[in-house]
Amino acid sequence: MDRRKFLTLSATVAATLPVFATDYRALKPEAWKAKTVEDAIKKLYGDTPLVKTDKLKLKHPKVAPKASFVPVRIMTDLELKSLALFQDSNPESATAVWSIYPDSIVDYALALKLKNKPKGDVLLIAVAEGEDGTLYMQRSQLMVSPGGCEG
Repeated sequence: MDRRKFLTLSATVAATLPVFATDYRALKPEAWKAKTVEDAIKKLYGDTPLVKTDKLKLKHPKVAPKASFVPVRIMTDLELKSLALFQDSNPESATAVWSIYPDSIVDYALALKLKNKPKGDVLLIAVAEGEDGTLYMQRSQLMVSPGGCEG
């Protein structure tokens, strides 16, 4: 197949794929202003109880040597509608929310800039909304070296 035919075919396929995204900042603006993890989760997902599961995995260094770049990976085999990440280090707790297309592979990696907490560990919580509406949760903690949001 020549290049022109390939590009035309690729553009046609891309144009026919469904666009699937929810603007959570517009839909739930108060969640992005919440100062605590619990408040942010409640404003995003309501009062639905959270079910702790080992099927939702959070990976990151135990001690982040550079607070301005903390790698975090979130993975699961659960069938989801959405996935959110929260932290208790920065002034606003909501960090990211993803819309999940059916049958997607959920293996996301991102880097966070976190503020060093004087009293110890930073809490990370991932909340996954299953296709049936169940909210799954996994929490993890890490230490952050100085120099995050402050420097």
